[in-house]
Amino acid sequence: MNLPPAPLPGEGGDIGSAAAAASGSRRAPPWGGPAAEKLAVIGAGYAGLAAAVELATAGRQVEVFEASRVLGGRARAAQIEGYTVDNGQHILIGAYTETLRLMRAVGADPDRLLKRTPLRFEFPGEFVMAAPRLPAPLHTAFALLLARGLDWREKWAAIRLMQRLQASQFRIEPDTTVTQWLERNQTPPRQRRLLWEPLCIAALNTPSERASAQVLANVLRDSLAGTRAASDMLLPQVNLSALFPEPAAKFIAQRGGAVHLGHRVASLRRQGDGWLIDDAGPFTQIVVALAPYHLASLVPELAAHVAHLEWEPIVTSYFSYPAAVQLPQPMLGVDAGLAQWLFDRGRLCGQRGLIAAVISARGRHLDLPTAELERGIHKEIARLVPNLPAPLTVQTITEKRATFACVPNLQRPPARTGLPGLWLAGDYVAGEYPATLEGAVRSGVAAARKILAV
Repeated sequence: MNLPPAPLPGEGGDIGSAAAAASGSRRAPPWGGPAAEKLAVIGAGYAGLAAAVELATAGRQVEVFEASRVLGGRARAAQIEGYTVDNGQHILIGAYTETLRLMRAVGADPDRLLKRTPLRFEFPGEFVMAAPRLPAPLHTAFALLLARGLDWREKWAAIRLMQRLQASQFRIEPDTTVTQWLERNQTPPRQRRLLWEPLCIAALNTPSERASAQVLANVLRDSLAGTRAASDMLLPQVNLSALFPEPAAKFIAQRGGAVHLGHRVASLRRQGDGWLIDDAGPFTQIVVALAPYHLASLVPELAAHVAHLEWEPIVTSYFSYPAAVQLPQPMLGVDAGLAQWLFDRGRLCGQRGLIAAVISARGRHLDLPTAELERGIHKEIARLVPNLPAPLTVQTITEKRATFACVPNLQRPPARTGLPGLWLAGDYVAGEYPATLEGAVRSGVAAARKILAV
């Protein structure tokens, strides 16, 4: 069964006091900031809420407008068969410094909400790479040297590739696809299949034959080549709405702002020196943090900024088994299977017997009927769990436009739109990162700081 990824329209549902945020009073608020300036954010995903939190932290009142009744945008909670899950299973890494900073700022303790483990890539029976608790760069070198499933020639080839990247300051010029870059560096085929190609899919949600080598290099620079803690995997122990968006909305409300849920913005038009959002405003500065495919309908002048973007899906199937069923590890890879990654949500979130199977980017799975896909993934799980019973329920969530296709030399729009007082935020906005939670958060922070500098 496919659950729709689109936002849920509705009415009302404000968090905080809309009246306080829209009163128009010229008296300076007690936390400081220009009294007459009204700020707004359209979209309450990770990018929009990051922008709003950064503005609220600086003492600015901000109103957030969100079409859905659920916070988080394309990384949000969903309900299936009595479970609260996510519309797509995500992991974070220790290098996500801005996400972790803002989580702490809004009172969402990463040490409590995220399960931190040293980097571990495991494809059972094929490959295991685990980073030891050693200082950088020894943790990465030993992870590669001690990896099971690669011979010494393949291990040294991986280390040399990382050394060449470091020597070039992680610049790949001209940008090319990950496949062409790996071929140029004569990487062994097995090493590509078990190490670099899964890393590429996990980080960029784009197949290696199409993905940007430069953007992958940016991720490798900040993770495998960063500090030991930067390469750690951070596995959410709560749903993605509870991880940051819900605490962020409370933080904004506590500082005099408001988050309007169930408010689908129908019009955005210029009035004098400001902007009207439907009949609200005028706002002097607005961050538009919508999915890019919604941008043209709201601001036609910006359609050309995103018309060239292509999209990659993410499919997540949730298998509910009896409570005793669990995987050997909280996260496992599937080599050459239909699924790419399996997550044991019993070990992560206390949802015993629930296993999430994730398939990133486009591929052969999109041609299969959902029931056939789910049967195939169940067989893959059965290879890892002895005497696996039939699932009690299975539900599949497909985000058809989960991320932009992160191809070489992609021109991504800047935060500054060229329209006065109007800014963009989102994981697709120009930056060094691919379409990840960290990329979204960084774009929101960047847009807010540009507003604060005006």
